[in-house]
Amino acid sequence: MTEPSTRTELSTLGEFGLIDRLASRIHCVVPGTVKGIGDDSAVIDPEGLHQVVTTDMLVERVHFDLGYVPLRHLGYKSIVVNLSDVYAMNATPKQVVVGLALSNRFPVEAVDELYEGMLLACRHYGVDLVGGDTTSSQSGLVISVTAIGAVAKDQVVYRSGARENDLLVVSGDLGGAYMGLQILEREKAVFQDSGAQPDLEGHDYILERQLKPEARRDIIDLLKKLDVRPTSMIDVSDGLASEALHIARSSGLGVRIHDEKLPIDPATYATARDFGLDPTTCALNGGEDYELLFTIAQADHERIKGNPSLTIIGHMTDAAAGQVLVDKQGGIHALRAQGWDALLGR
Repeated sequence: MTEPSTRTELSTLGEFGLIDRLASRIHCVVPGTVKGIGDDSAVIDPEGLHQVVTTDMLVERVHFDLGYVPLRHLGYKSIVVNLSDVYAMNATPKQVVVGLALSNRFPVEAVDELYEGMLLACRHYGVDLVGGDTTSSQSGLVISVTAIGAVAKDQVVYRSGARENDLLVVSGDLGGAYMGLQILEREKAVFQDSGAQPDLEGHDYILERQLKPEARRDIIDLLKKLDVRPTSMIDVSDGLASEALHIARSSGLGVRIHDEKLPIDPATYATARDFGLDPTTCALNGGEDYELLFTIAQADHERIKGNPSLTIIGHMTDAAAGQVLVDKQGGIHALRAQGWDALLGR
């Protein structure tokens, strides 16, 4: 964590003073926000829609390392990872609630920096920050964000809606966030061993994928424009293999993914090779890409065919066919989830 040029201890403001300071920067703009910060609870009007609610917790030394993650980026990311879950329901995020646990090593200026990133994400995605909580921590920084979204009752998409022979589609490219993390961890180790300054040149794309991911609102808009309704959907937070298995098991189906179809950016591919890693393994299990993985009816194939933002990577099968990966030589392997496990912290 970079020390600010001036340092104001949190104790000089107290909990309520800190809340007042943060609240003074928040301006609600979403029509469904009836009451934001300033009362015992926020008041939200669902406007006749289904509400979707999701929450994620980010814990220092488990989910992030302040040795190389700027606080503003961390604030931005903490909002985005929750919005991604809302988009994965085919819904539109409307409001967020933020909880912070802070140790006394964080001055007021550091909290300002964290909140600046959060508010930047809220402005970018048109979301209101309507409340939350602050408390002390004996073990570092903890961020808990709850996101609330809305969707027409007949438009919500679940993981469990896939059907046999549906096409499996993913947005963007995979493995970049994981390789960005490998660069950051490597340079941290070099700095600790020798004091040498980090060499991050040439890795802008994969570093941004790790430090400042974006939720794929554009894909939801694109699918609506193409008149394509996913039959199931999930965001890629824990790794493609893990998410594909979630869809298959929730839908009572098998799945077949083709290795040669996986979208991997050249920068990700080259960096994986530099680290002696298999790019396919990174794409399948790296996690934190925050792309959208979804299924569509075969009849919609022509509507998405050739779109540069979307890649068909496989299809859903009968449950008896299993959940498999087909390698470049045609060999068939059981698809295994080897990505992030929240309880194991790895």
